[in-house]
Amino acid sequence: MTLSASTVAVVQAEIQPDVTAALEATAAGVRHAREAGASLVAFPETWIPGYPAWLDHCRDVALWDHEPVKRLYREMAERAVAVPGPVSQKLAEIAGDSHVTLVVGVTERVDVGPGQGTLFNALLTYGPGGELLNHHRKLVPTFSERMVWGPGDGAGLRTVDTECGRIGGLICWEHWMPLARQALHAAGEDIHIAAWPWAHDLLQVASRHYAFEGRCFVLVCGGLMRADDLPSDLERRPDMPSPASPFVLRGGSAIIGPDGHYLIEPVLDEPRVLVATLDLGRRREEQMTLDVTGHYARSDVFDFSLRSTKRPDAGSESTV
Repeated sequence: MTLSASTVAVVQAEIQPDVTAALEATAAGVRHAREAGASLVAFPETWIPGYPAWLDHCRDVALWDHEPVKRLYREMAERAVAVPGPVSQKLAEIAGDSHVTLVVGVTERVDVGPGQGTLFNALLTYGPGGELLNHHRKLVPTFSERMVWGPGDGAGLRTVDTECGRIGGLICWEHWMPLARQALHAAGEDIHIAAWPWAHDLLQVASRHYAFEGRCFVLVCGGLMRADDLPSDLERRPDMPSPASPFVLRGGSAIIGPDGHYLIEPVLDEPRVLVATLDLGRRREEQMTLDVTGHYARSDVFDFSLRSTKRPDAGSESTV
């Protein structure tokens, strides 16, 4: 198969205060990207309804039966995205209206069936016809995230073929999980979505390593959140350093080539739509020296398998 060029975009924007505003910002970001020629548009981790940065930046979040924290959890659950549901349907329409492949992070709420009431950190991929191509739930919520999200499964740990290439994605610290990385490398990614709350230096290392290891392009997706938007009824942790900017989530979005070098350097502390045209044939060039699922795999020495079944307690079907 001959690999061609693909124009892609990462939308870095401020988290919106409610779902209606978030959907409007999503549609605006997609329109901007489409006008710049992008056929693939990606947003950060839990873009809707926003990453719960208070887990890291506020004190007393782990106190048992703490009323302010319970209220925050309730608000997050009420603004979460059911799949299928009205908000996920609107995301499908945004993708279809602009004829783009859309990848967006959400906090997902299970409304029916086993696991009803559970929240998941999910990455949704919509095709240019508005179809839901993939629904990946973060395998292991990290540290304090386990207070608000349940563990995912391998059902969405795969790639999808699109008109802009074969697309896959991982969420945040899944990039530190060697076998999760290998599962997507084996699925033949052309373009990988690396979804983060925001991508600071160490997470840039993870993203660049992923590109080098997988010999694929990586879209680093980070969000923006102002310190003033932290919950007013929770005190800021005294051991947290003063922010270097007005933002506690500072973006850091970038686009990385299959040799691990930046095509677009990380952008901090400002909204931006990053657009690049990727020569997908570069993957072939870089595979000459390293191909972790081919000549550098040593399948005679190592075995790898993926259980791609859905958890029995994970709620309704993950695709529509």
